[in-house]
Amino acid sequence: MFEEFERLNSYLEDTTDEENALLKKINRETFLRETMPHMLSGHYQGRVLAMLSKLVQPKLALEIGTFTGYATVCLAEGLNEGGVLHTIDINEEQQDRVQSYFDESDFASQIKYHIGDAADVIQTIEGQFDLIFIDADKKRNLYYFQELIDRVRTGGLILLDNVLWKGKVFDDKPDSQTKQVIELNKTLASDNRVEKLILPIRDGLFVLRKK
Repeated sequence: MFEEFERLNSYLEDTTDEENALLKKINRETFLRETMPHMLSGHYQGRVLAMLSKLVQPKLALEIGTFTGYATVCLAEGLNEGGVLHTIDINEEQQDRVQSYFDESDFASQIKYHIGDAADVIQTIEGQFDLIFIDADKKRNLYYFQELIDRVRTGGLILLDNVLWKGKVFDDKPDSQTKQVIELNKTLASDNRVEKLILPIRDGLFVLRKK
């Protein structure tokens, strides 16, 4: 099964656009320096995020959970001219390195990198969002959605990562963390304010479009 997954992933990566030099650098250094490099969005999901962002062309975008900045750079590719992407993470230890990636990108002036508790930081960001990507503390995903849904314009997107939770959402006896993901998915599926679908990409990407 794992071999089939690897073959599929390789095929998907081979048939999409290549990573640019900066994304390759972020990918390589994440796997060299981080203890949990699997948290990186990676080549194929990165192209999906970039495509969705380009379709929306956000003037104001938000990412909760920067990690090493791979997805951030991908999302920034779709920014409207003069658009801004705010990205929030709580890990100060990575700050200098991740900021250097943003400074090296073509979007240095458009990416605003915040270190702090996302629940606090989002209160300081003014405006209506066109695109939101939530990829942080899974326990607070529903909180972030409920806090931000009214700040998303009609037609805007909210993306949530890891909603298949390594397939554990299908377990007969899910653990407490898996139950939270299941409850999140159930709640989002029944929310009439959004159109929704889950893309079975990597660990599952929930795509919600504000009505």
